[in-house]
Order: sequence, then structure tokens, then C-alpha cells
Amino acid sequence: MANYIVEAPHTGAQCLAAMDEIVADRPQLLDELSWGCMSGVHTGWANVEAESESAVWSMLPASQRDSWRVTKVEHFTEEQIRAEHEA
Repeated sequence: MANYIVEAPHTGAQCLAAMDEIVADRPQLLDELSWGCMSGVHTGWANVEAESESAVWSMLPASQRDSWRVTKVEHFTEEQIRAEHEA
């Protein structure tokens, strides 16, 4: 399994409609997303484990996929960082 960050940007005007669609289409995703909307940053973020990036995309509401971003992320150890300096 790989780790992915999902970013769900939207405007203030789109905010409730975007969340309503998630509730209607993928309610389990609502538990995964953390939102910055109440701070004026209209974006949701989720840390998702999945077999592939395409598996993550299949979890997302179809009508919002054009504006969302999925990024594979990894942790680095001190040893990996040192090795990169030596390369």
C-alpha cells in the first residue's frame, strides 16, 4: 500500500455544494477529509492509503475530480537524506 495526500480545493461559493456532493456520493470520504474552510482556506485534505493512484481517484466524487489533486507521498529517513547528499 502506498500513501497519498488528496487535496480538494473549492471556492467559498462552491463550499456547501462540494460537501453536499461528498455526503451524497462518498459519505465515507467525509471522515477522511480535514477542511480549512472555517479558516477561510477552502480546501480539504486527506491522507489515504491505497494500492495505486487510480484506486484513490476512484474513491473521489466524479464531478469534482477535475479540481482535486492526488499526490503520492513518502517518509524519508536521515540515512536516505545523507545518501542523497553523497550522490
